[in-house]
Parts: sequence; C-alpha cells; structure tokens
Amino acid sequence: MNARFETAHTNGMFRAGFASSRAVVAMTGYYEWVEMDDGKQPYYVHATGGELLHAAGLTTAEQNSDGEWDVSFTIITREAKDAAGDVHDRMPAFLDDELMVDWLAPGKLEKDEREHLHGVLGDVSETVAASLVTHPVDRAVNNVRTLDRSDSALIAPIELE
Repeated sequence: MNARFETAHTNGMFRAGFASSRAVVAMTGYYEWVEMDDGKQPYYVHATGGELLHAAGLTTAEQNSDGEWDVSFTIITREAKDAAGDVHDRMPAFLDDELMVDWLAPGKLEKDEREHLHGVLGDVSETVAASLVTHPVDRAVNNVRTLDRSDSALIAPIELE
C-alpha cells in the first residue's frame, strides 16, 4: 500500500509517520504498466539524465510476537505529472537534495510544520516530475520468476509494433 500525498500528512494511518518517521527511497527509475490488447506493456520512468531519484517515504516499526521488530516503509504517491502521467495516473512524490535535508530532519513535526513540509513536497515533486521521461521496455520485466534483476536490458528502450 502507498500513502496518498493528498492525505498523508493528515490521515490517521500515515499522519504519525509523516510527523516523525520519514525516509528516502532512492531509485534510478520505476516501472508502470499499460494494458494493451495483447497484455500488459511495461514502461520505465526515469530522469532525463539518468540521475538518481529520491522518493518520499514513511517508515513504521512494530514488535512482533517473537519480540523482534518488523520495520516496513511506504512510498508517498501523488497525481502523475509530465511523462509519468502518460502511462499511469499516480507517481512517487520526489524530493530534491535541498528538501531531503528537511525531510530527514529528526524530531516530531507539529501540525503547522507538517502542513508546511507537505506544501514544499508538492512543489518540489512537481519540479522533479518535469525531468522525467518514459519509454517502453521488454516484457521480460513482467516475469519475476525468470528475470535477472541485474540485467541492464530490463530498462533499455524498445520499439513497439
């Protein structure tokens, strides 16, 4: 499950994480799928220059019945903008280097601080979205049982017929 940008800072399920358990999820890009007549076509969404993207995330920690801590994270998603919107209606909310400093600052944010950070995240995320491009990739991406995750061909552009 992803946290919706629109409500992550106010929703009971994610509000506490937004206030004090923020994380950064680094990625070179991500996949989205478009339903075609002959199945799902994967697309790779990434920055034009291939630079690393930083998605806004939230963490949770819960002690299980064995006394061990289970730590998980979720990515904040928002309405897709620019190229990402060509293949899917949602996309990660992205951070730039400057916002990452505030995003990862320790301590608990009060309501007005959460609202301010939420607004800045919205603005910065739209700016980062303007640098995204997308292209179709081989459908080998669709089979997690047979793909080699280190194969750079999985993000190589292909021509669609």
